[in-house]
Amino acid sequence: MQPKWLLWARELQAAAQSGLTYTENPYDRARYEAMQVLAARIMAEGSGADMSVIEGLFNGQAGYATPKVDVRGAIFRDRSVLLVSETLDHGRWTMPGGFADVNEAPSESVVREVAEEAGYVVKVRKLAAVYDRDKHGHPHPHPFHIYKMFFVCDEVGPCEKSDLETGEARFFPLDALPELSLPRVLPWQIHRMYEHLQSPSLPTDFD
Repeated sequence: MQPKWLLWARELQAAAQSGLTYTENPYDRARYEAMQVLAARIMAEGSGADMSVIEGLFNGQAGYATPKVDVRGAIFRDRSVLLVSETLDHGRWTMPGGFADVNEAPSESVVREVAEEAGYVVKVRKLAAVYDRDKHGHPHPHPFHIYKMFFVCDEVGPCEKSDLETGEARFFPLDALPELSLPRVLPWQIHRMYEHLQSPSLPTDFD
């Protein structure tokens, strides 16, 4: 369960963003801009983040406000899973992935992310889960609402790694996982992806 201040700030920001997209009335625009500043103040106060950082995040959004999409690739060798170290999270480990890009299908985004972050070409086998980040106990509340899509993938071969935000890529035994970047992936999610690999007929998890 996310803190109420976060939910309120998100809703206020989303309403302001959508309003600024469609209004042509200068008085309404001023009201929506004030709403956006108020949302940033609430989020900065609740999170302890710098107000200018939050305002920068909000000012970078445009169009009708919708959840963001995070894609993750689950690649296994026997009972080991491919993880990458996150330089932005003190070297903690996660399944390769990130936000989907515009003009890419989700499966194309996860293939690109795995190649860039881990240095492996993969082929998507299955969309195993679509999780609402807020409903699964990830720490560190995020300023935006996020849907997390997990794809079980087959390893094709190595390629050149190009993402500077991730360090080493390595396969870890499922019973000896390293310290994970919990805002990005949780231990039970990794084990659940292995269940999907072992039982292809399992329906896609959601919510």
